[in-house]
Amino acid sequence: MPEGIIKWGIIGCGDVAEVKSGPAFSIVAGSKLHAVMRRNPDLAEDYAQRHNVPRWYSNAEALINDPEVNAVYVATPPSSHKQYTLMAAAAGKPVYCEKPMSVSYRDCQEMIEGCRKADVPIYVAYYRRALTKFLKIKEMLNSGIIGNIRTVTVRFLRRPSSIDLDGKANWRTDPSISGGGYFIDLASHQIDILQFFLGGISVVKGLTANLAKLYAAEDTVSAVFRFENGVTGAGIWSFSSSGDSDITEITGDKGTLSYATFGNSPIMINNEFNSEEVMISNPVNIQLPMITIITEQIRKDPGFSGNYESAASVNKLIDSIYGLN
Repeated sequence: MPEGIIKWGIIGCGDVAEVKSGPAFSIVAGSKLHAVMRRNPDLAEDYAQRHNVPRWYSNAEALINDPEVNAVYVATPPSSHKQYTLMAAAAGKPVYCEKPMSVSYRDCQEMIEGCRKADVPIYVAYYRRALTKFLKIKEMLNSGIIGNIRTVTVRFLRRPSSIDLDGKANWRTDPSISGGGYFIDLASHQIDILQFFLGGISVVKGLTANLAKLYAAEDTVSAVFRFENGVTGAGIWSFSSSGDSDITEITGDKGTLSYATFGNSPIMINNEFNSEEVMISNPVNIQLPMITIITEQIRKDPGFSGNYESAASVNKLIDSIYGLN
């Protein structure tokens, strides 16, 4: 594999694989999207035809056992991440798994151990770490543009979607499939990128509630946390509010830096010298930079490696917020 092309197979070619990730596998040098799988064969075939993918399957095991597929992207809901990761590892194939890594920290540990035993890499799609916008934020913070960091605040509010209001089936708000509600789906990105900026979170405590009762999962979460470097923070997430907001503010002893985790909006810097806006747009295929890095690493060394430790730590923190450990 170090000298050859990585031929990816996607398990779960749904919305995430449509633009965010799927096309990127055939853009990256030394990489090609060779096969896709979806339980509905008509949808699997449709995706393959529209994206010029040579093979399609309606069975995950068949895709994993395709002799030409030598790496697997698991893009299903979290409840099946462990199953498919372990299947791919047992077949000796590197794994790139959607986030969150699984529905629980315990599952994550089993996935890591399975890949360790099989000596294959396991990567998780916390792709913001590879985006220019977030690399710039990290550079700014390290440069001391706001001085010594003191606090972090996260405020994330969303109106209920039409699906939620209509009571339609939605795997993201079914804890048996997603592990929780929108919080685990979205806040996992926010927690991961904060740990990328500031180091690991050592303590976290949270409260959850289901106030609107539109679905089984929580719709409101609050948390306080402390990083290993002593910096403290707090967050509030509501998915049944009257408006939308996505602001993370990092405060230092010489100013503040704020940004939106999702969408294209400027980085805002206010310090003792001036106020500044820095606009950096994300690529259309938003996972392209991450997939580029992963592909290069796997081609160089297909043995056990990856970002599994930081990815699993996000699940551990979420478990703590939910009061599960």
